[in-house]
Amino acid sequence: MSELEREIGRFVEELKRNNASPHTIAAYESDLRQLLEYFSPPGLEPPSIAEFDVLKIREWLAWLYDQKLTAVSVRRKLAALRVFFRFLVREGLVSTNIPRLLRTPRSPKTLPDVMTAEQTNALIDGVAAGKLERPHPARDLAMLEFLYGCGLRVSELVGLNLEDIDRAERWLRVRGKGRKERQVPFGGKAAEALDRYLAARSSTAPALFLNHRGSRITDRGVRGIVKLYATLVAGDSSIHPHSFRHAFATHLLGDGADLRSIQELLGHARLSTTQKYTQVSLTDLMATYDRAHPKA
Repeated sequence: MSELEREIGRFVEELKRNNASPHTIAAYESDLRQLLEYFSPPGLEPPSIAEFDVLKIREWLAWLYDQKLTAVSVRRKLAALRVFFRFLVREGLVSTNIPRLLRTPRSPKTLPDVMTAEQTNALIDGVAAGKLERPHPARDLAMLEFLYGCGLRVSELVGLNLEDIDRAERWLRVRGKGRKERQVPFGGKAAEALDRYLAARSSTAPALFLNHRGSRITDRGVRGIVKLYATLVAGDSSIHPHSFRHAFATHLLGDGADLRSIQELLGHARLSTTQKYTQVSLTDLMATYDRAHPKA
């Protein structure tokens, strides 16, 4: 085993000991294994840790661009490499976090596609109508109500436990990015869907949302369920769990909620992240003006 492969393994083990999220661990390990594979052509050993310099990392980044990766993907891989080298500096294997010397690629600023309130409610109402023969319709409806009614990330939704729900006061304890917890209220529609789901749920498992085997449902499972309903009910296979989070924030802003409150509900560390929804609202406003004003 090469030094690089060994240190990647040690780094991944430290992430696990520090209780990093499974998604973060899988992403970092995948990105670093790709680095290892690139620097391990057939019959050759990869460079030692000490041999890595700015030129070598630039070479790898250039190869990533040649593979037609987007700037967003390259940014993520460079971020993983920076965290790995921070670990190597801490372990005394290198003196400098070399990837930090490289400029982060700029990603294009794109506005998220947002469903209107009518489209969102039509989709959820279509699921509630129960016209599709599904094995767990009450669970599916409750998941969609919480995605839209609380603006949850899919990882936050699947991470919910029964003990995280205050049904009397209608509050959720949500574990967001970086293991940060926040309190999020949920409304009447979500409460009704939750009551129906819990009445049909016989398991004693701690996880709130379960798969067909009775264990915690995964991110991938939720994405598949959302895509199925989006395709069959709304006729739009591009809708995904995060679409409901975008809709949640945009509709709140459009109805007068202030940015600070939306930031708190979404669990954004920076207000600038929340401010992208003002851009969406302004875009919608301009479209309405162009359609309706006689002088447009």
